[in-house]
Amino acid sequence: MNILLIGAPGAGKGTQAKRLSEALHVPHISSGDLFRANIDNGTAIGIEANKFIEHGNLVPDELTVQMIQNRLAQPDASGGAILDGFPRTVGQVPLLDTVLANQGKQLDRVLILAVPEEVLLQRLGGRLVCRTCQATYHETLRPPKIKGRCDICGGELYQRQDDSLETAKNRLRVYREQTAPIIEHYRKVGLLREVNGDQPPDAVTASLLAAINAPDQTGAPVLPPG
Repeated sequence: MNILLIGAPGAGKGTQAKRLSEALHVPHISSGDLFRANIDNGTAIGIEANKFIEHGNLVPDELTVQMIQNRLAQPDASGGAILDGFPRTVGQVPLLDTVLANQGKQLDRVLILAVPEEVLLQRLGGRLVCRTCQATYHETLRPPKIKGRCDICGGELYQRQDDSLETAKNRLRVYREQTAPIIEHYRKVGLLREVNGDQPPDAVTASLLAAINAPDQTGAPVLPPG
């Protein structure tokens, strides 16, 4: 089965994608990870994509589609995948449909992690990083034992510019603008399932798995029994 996981920055999408991948025995395919891997490995796609990334420009859809298509064609994705990061805009939705159709596949579920904005801002706005070992903390959710110092190596903790409250607000604004049309599209075609992401991680995982196996519009579950 092929599942698209959608979630705002701070919703816990990365954690839950990994958990679903392990539970369903299908790979987690993140467009961001694929770009980094292609660039690090010096592939033709990576070299071309890096030309845009270096100048702060968006990577053209054609390159992203080619990368996703190549990854989905690999043997470990024959039984499906957890898709993350593509499509990001409503214009990319038919591109994913075409990629899947060309491989005799389809999108089976679209899951969205719903988390209140105030919770997202709390999660995003207080992250601290160790300058020495890069360990991460949070001012309120996971504070260090000694303020300003890493529990692991004693290094100085600091807040990256990307983790400031104003940056977090802007990231959420961009997410809403880009993702709202995608959510509405998948809601209309009956693929969307909304899950409460403001729960303990184990509860969120259980809710996602239940949503995957909820009957579709024909009354048939996506996952086979047992």
